[in-house]
Amino acid sequence: KPIIKSWINGNEITEATLTIYPASKPNGQAIIACPGGGYAGIAVTHEGHDMAAWFNTQGITYAVLHYRMPYGRHEIPLSDAHQAIRYLRKNAEKWNIRQLGIMGSSAGGHLASTAATHFTSETRPDFQILFYPVITLDPSFTHMGTRENLIGKNASEEVAVKYSNEKQVTSQTPPAFIMHSSDDDLVPVKNSIAYYQALVDKGVSATLHVYPNGKHGWAFHDWFAYKREWTGELERWLKWIQPRL
Repeated sequence: KPIIKSWINGNEITEATLTIYPASKPNGQAIIACPGGGYAGIAVTHEGHDMAAWFNTQGITYAVLHYRMPYGRHEIPLSDAHQAIRYLRKNAEKWNIRQLGIMGSSAGGHLASTAATHFTSETRPDFQILFYPVITLDPSFTHMGTRENLIGKNASEEVAVKYSNEKQVTSQTPPAFIMHSSDDDLVPVKNSIAYYQALVDKGVSATLHVYPNGKHGWAFHDWFAYKREWTGELERWLKWIQPRL
């Protein structure tokens, strides 16, 4: 049965919830999923809970983070991602966790890549998995709803650059597995390409799969024509990366 952990930070009315699906035969890996929704809501089913059994069968403990919405307070989602990482690390022995990754889809991919580029020694994820992520807040190729919901309509250039994660990559950014569709008309594929290039430029191991069609939001849906391809590629990548960290 899943384990549910909730917390309220400060005086916020809303709370963050972390639903944990421990693997029955753990292989030492764990993943925190951040579903998308443009920082206005969360697609917790196909970008979250639906993947639990699949990851568990691989021996991976899986957790879905229902993070709080920012409403222009940009620090809130990242603080929830950091709290989730701390919680799983605190309970690493209980669930046999030796590698902890962060995963996100769309705006959740922005949150996951933010956690992978804005971290302390205790909150750095070991790897990142991104589904058609929003990466930049550059108006020329961001998803404007995600940008405005996170930092507001009148944010400074400094704040926009801070959360343009292709500009925040360092040699310490964790390895990445990135997926996108070239015909995505909601979040341009340039987001994933720019992030991939930034990772490569800094010497960070990165894998990028771009499918010819599928548009946006496919995640674990069976209708996505390349589901068999991405699941197979991700399984292999997770096995490859396991002994390397």
